Amino acid sequence: MGTMKGGATGEKKGKKPHVNKPTGKKYKHYVISGDSITRGKSCPRCGLGVFLANHKDRLSCGKCKYTEFVGK
Repeated sequence: MGTMKGGATGEKKGKKPHVNKPTGKKYKHYVISGDSITRGKSCPRCGLGVFLANHKDRLSCGKCKYTEFVGK
């Protein structure tokens, strides 16, 4: 261990290597079957382009916290 300022341990911290994220998550709200494309349900408050998340018992918007409960 050398003498370094500020309690540093000796290893220099650098930039983290860039990791490409999978692009398939962009299209998880679209279902393509044949020639037709079905979109997931969008938020009525936020408009088109903001989709509602599917939970076990509800649909919810992450942007404005709008929630629709799904009955049994």
